[in-house]
Amino acid sequence: MLFLVDDDAKLRRLLAKFLRDNGLDAREFADGREVVEAVAADEPAAIILDIMMPGESGLQILRRIRLESAVPVIMLTAKGEDEDRISGLELGADDYLPKPFNPRELLARINAVLRRVAPREETMTSASETVEAGGFVLNRRRRTVSAGGAEQELSSTEFKLMEALMTHPGMVLSRDELLNFARGKDFGSFDRSIDVHISKVRAKTGALPGGRRCIKTVWGSGYMFEVEK
Repeated sequence: MLFLVDDDAKLRRLLAKFLRDNGLDAREFADGREVVEAVAADEPAAIILDIMMPGESGLQILRRIRLESAVPVIMLTAKGEDEDRISGLELGADDYLPKPFNPRELLARINAVLRRVAPREETMTSASETVEAGGFVLNRRRRTVSAGGAEQELSSTEFKLMEALMTHPGMVLSRDELLNFARGKDFGSFDRSIDVHISKVRAKTGALPGGRRCIKTVWGSGYMFEVEK
């Protein structure tokens, strides 16, 4: 399922039909605020998000999505608006396409993004269902972390960060490395949203029975999953 977000009803309907005709189911949104709630309830395979939206812009919506999810996002930008394109990439967009565009190019970009994501999904499927370290158990199928018989649900990004840290116990991972684990591509060190996600994971692990600060900040270097000695 794809989420298609654009306030232009005619364009949205045409793109949705084109995508469906090419085997991709698309759910339409005219309001960016609605898509943030929809992502939290049912994360799509990818999001096509227009920048020029009434109310909150596509860039503001992208910023809110990235606080909760690493879902691939392709931004639709006005032709020649380099600043919007750069801002979108800095906020975590996976690709962009300037309007007007050929729908076939959009389809090609969607398929390219989905191919980049697929190897991680296949790896997770073939891997062990659980990861155990430091008294915590990470369940890959349920996307939860547990300790002492209780468990906490994790968002998609929280889960991927916890998976990266727990599968490399005692190893310092930089912000860039963690972003690469979480999103499947390299991002620059300007992206500080990683700190927000780490804070949320710490709160969830700390709320578990016997929970503790298992994620250590290594100043100037990154984060490390600390195993009790």
